[in-house]
Amino acid sequence: MAEFELSSVEKAVKGHLPKALELSRSLREHPELPDQEFESSRKMVEILKEAGFEVTYPYAGYETAFHALFDNGDGPEVAILTEYDALPEIGHGCGHNLLGAGSFAAAVALKDYCRETGLRATVKYFGCPAEEDGGGKVFFARAGYFDKVDAVFAWHPGPANYVSGQGCLAVTGVLYSFKGRTAHAAGAPFAGRSALDAAELMNVGCNYLREHIIPEARLHYAYRDVGGAAPNVVQESACVHYYIRAPRVAQMLDIKRRVDDVARGAALMTGTALTIREVDGFSDYVPNRALSELLWQCMREVGAPAWDEADRALAAQFAATLSAGERADNLASTLSATDLPLSHYAGKDLDDGIAPFFYDPKTAEPGSTDVGDVSYCAPTAQCYYAAGALGTGGHTWQMAAQSCSPLGFKGMLAAAAAMALAGARAAADPALLALAREQHAQSCPDGYTCPMPENAVPAYVE
Repeated sequence: MAEFELSSVEKAVKGHLPKALELSRSLREHPELPDQEFESSRKMVEILKEAGFEVTYPYAGYETAFHALFDNGDGPEVAILTEYDALPEIGHGCGHNLLGAGSFAAAVALKDYCRETGLRATVKYFGCPAEEDGGGKVFFARAGYFDKVDAVFAWHPGPANYVSGQGCLAVTGVLYSFKGRTAHAAGAPFAGRSALDAAELMNVGCNYLREHIIPEARLHYAYRDVGGAAPNVVQESACVHYYIRAPRVAQMLDIKRRVDDVARGAALMTGTALTIREVDGFSDYVPNRALSELLWQCMREVGAPAWDEADRALAAQFAATLSAGERADNLASTLSATDLPLSHYAGKDLDDGIAPFFYDPKTAEPGSTDVGDVSYCAPTAQCYYAAGALGTGGHTWQMAAQSCSPLGFKGMLAAAAAMALAGARAAADPALLALAREQHAQSCPDGYTCPMPENAVPAYVE
C-alpha cells in the first residue's frame, strides 16, 4: 500500500512539474512585495482553476489572497499553505517562488490522488500574502478560517532536509515615528527639535536593553524615514521599524512594552512627539507531533533531492562565494533545528539525506513565520527541503539565485511529493487525525489569541 501511494503521488507531482516550473520562474522574474503580489496571485489562481480547483479570489479582505477548494465527498479537511511575496531590493531571497510552486504541485497532486483513488477528503489550498511583512495567515487565523481543518502542511526551501520539530520566535513589527521641529542646523539649531536624534537615541537605548532581556529574544530595526538628506537641517521627522522577537507571545509582548518605554524616553530627551503603530504580529510555532512524524516518514520515503554531478558542481560554486565563517554561522543555524553535530555536513556542499526526527517544541528556531498562527488553530506540520548549497543563508543573493536553478527545482519537487503523500495518508487515517487533534488541544489549551492588534495595518500598506 505504501509503495502504491508513493508511486501514485510522485507520478501526480511529476505530471504537474511543467506548470510548477513555469510558475516558479514567473514568480521569480516578477517579484512583488508583501500585499502587492497582484501578478503573482493572478498567475497562481489561473493555473489552479485550470487544474480543477474551485477558487475564491480575492479572499478574506485581501486583494492578493485566494482560497482553492477541491471537495471529494464527506471526509477530513487537509490544507496546504503557500506564500509568494518577495523582499525589497533582493527579490526572492527567501525562495518563496519555490515555496509557492512546490505547494501548488503538492495540492494538485493530492487532489488528483483523491479523485483517482476515491479517497474522501477536502483539499484546501490557502494563498497567503505578505509572509515577510504583515502576515496574511494571521488575518486568516483571526477570522477562523483554519478552525475546522483537520491537518495543515507547509514547507520552506532552505539548505537542508528536515521536519520542523521546534517552535519559532513570536514577533511583532512596530513603527516608532518621531515628530520634531525643523530649524537651520547652524544658524539656529536651538530652535529645532530633532526627530532623527530621537530615533538614534532610541536605538542606543535598545542596544543597552539587549543585555537585560532573555538571550533567545531578538531586536532588530530599519530606518523607514530619516527626515531628509540635508545635513544643515534639523530633521523634523524620523521613523524606525522594529522587529521584536521572543519564544512565546507573552515574552514578546513584555519586551515590546520595554522597547516602547525606551522610545518614550528618547522622545522626552529630545522634546519630540512619538507615535507607536503596530503593523504586524506572529505567534510562535507549535509543531504537531503526530503530523510532524508522519511528514518526516514521508520525507524518508521520498528521499533527498535527486542531486547529480552538475548539481554538486553548481553548489560548490555557490559555496565558494561564502567565507568559512559565513558558512559555519549559517550551518550552525541549520543544525540548531536538527540537533545534528557540525561534522554531519563536513565535506559536503549539498544535503543528500533526511535528518533524523527531532521534536523539541520547548526550544525555538531563531526566525518567525505566520505559520505559527495557523498552528494554534489546527494541527500543523512543516518541513524544510534543500534548495541550495549547505551554508546558504536566507534573505541573501545566493538564495535568490539558487531559487531559479536546478538545485531549487529539485528541492521543490521533493517537498511537493512529501507533502502530498503526507496529506493523502493523513486523510486516510482517522486514528492519526484524532491523535493529532488530541495533541493540538494539549499543546494549545487556551486556544488562539491573535498577537496583532485589531486595527493593525501592514507596514507596506500606507
